[in-house]
Amino acid sequence: MSIKHIVSTETHRWRTTPVSPSATGPVNLALTGARHQTVLGFGGCFNELGFTAIRSLPVNKQALIFKELFGENGCRFNVCRLPIGANDYAEQWYSLNDTDGDYQMRHFSIERDRKYLIPYIRMAQKAGTSLTLFASPWSPPAWMKFPKAYNYGTLVWDKKTLSAYALYFLKFVQAYEKENIPITQLHIQNEPMSSQKFPSCVWTGEQFREFIGSYLGPLFKKHGIQTEIWLGTLNGPEIDHRMFKTRFNQYANHVLSDPKAGPYVKGVGYQWAGKYALQQTQAAYPDLPLMQTESECGDGTNTWAYAEYIFEMMWHYFTNGVTAYVYWNMVLAPGGESTWGWKQNSMITVDPDRKTVQLNPEFYLMKHFSSAVLPGATRLGLTGPWAANAVAFQNPDDSKVLVVTNPFKEARRMTMDFGNARLSALLEPSSFNTFIQR
Repeated sequence: MSIKHIVSTETHRWRTTPVSPSATGPVNLALTGARHQTVLGFGGCFNELGFTAIRSLPVNKQALIFKELFGENGCRFNVCRLPIGANDYAEQWYSLNDTDGDYQMRHFSIERDRKYLIPYIRMAQKAGTSLTLFASPWSPPAWMKFPKAYNYGTLVWDKKTLSAYALYFLKFVQAYEKENIPITQLHIQNEPMSSQKFPSCVWTGEQFREFIGSYLGPLFKKHGIQTEIWLGTLNGPEIDHRMFKTRFNQYANHVLSDPKAGPYVKGVGYQWAGKYALQQTQAAYPDLPLMQTESECGDGTNTWAYAEYIFEMMWHYFTNGVTAYVYWNMVLAPGGESTWGWKQNSMITVDPDRKTVQLNPEFYLMKHFSSAVLPGATRLGLTGPWAANAVAFQNPDDSKVLVVTNPFKEARRMTMDFGNARLSALLEPSSFNTFIQR
């Protein structure tokens, strides 16, 4: 038996330190024997502005980025997201069919994706293992909406438009299949509870139920489409004035409990305020897969303190049953500015002028999980004072992984009962720690 300890602090990141099993000292963290959800994996989102930044680099530095994110000795990402049409990190707003009134989708095309998203995905595939890809639109084609704009608004709710939009999704899945890029999951709408100044579209739970049960589900079934339909990516229940229309029973439960729509839905994706509905969803549908679909993204300053906050989010999501945790922008230029002006964090910052690559705090946080927790791992139950700052897993090869943060400004001792071993470690102040027992 061996135990490996990897530690990162703000000033000294990704260091391996020796650990000796110890039988002394009070145990303040222990396995309960409970076994929870099976882990699908970790990843991020393929966005146009990220690929634009990457392409500004020499070829050898581009390869380094993909090695760090997808390689065997890097983050080993295997679950990633892509937009259907434009999102707030596209170079400009567009859809995959901007021909007004083309309800038969004769002008549907992924030609623009061949310039940005498809090469981005292919480079990731080349650097790592097979990818599980899920996709969602930020907005339908503007001509399908009221008002006719990518930002704000809702889908026009008539049979002609709904049939055309279901066909739009079918064409997307089929087009990517022809590129040898299978879409594993289709999430119907990004953040359906928010009307934004960037591409967006508001949906109600009733609309999801009707669209899935009467249009998209039957169409996919008719054509033998293997892509799973997911209820995502849900960004509620909100905690502002919209809360009475965005809670669990108004969205997830409303659709999942419906005898017509429910059977088509194979999972639920949550992000942002969706974290407040996780516990109810898991309690009501314990066998239904859940995912965290977009990590909260900060303000572009990429501080260690924000990475510590994201650890809390990862703890929350995993202890409430998600099978995957997906970062937002893996790569951005300095400042992380979107096309609509909001600055956001990224795992890696690429300076196009200086041709430099910087690994940010959240890169190391994600790596502390994703490099050690393998697809097919089982989350293990924990108890003790450190349990609120730790997550444990058992990999398919029977190795155990513990990821724990010391949130305090001084060193603290943690003594853990690993089931068949005991370890004691002095956790450095404000640190992320990964323990691997083989």
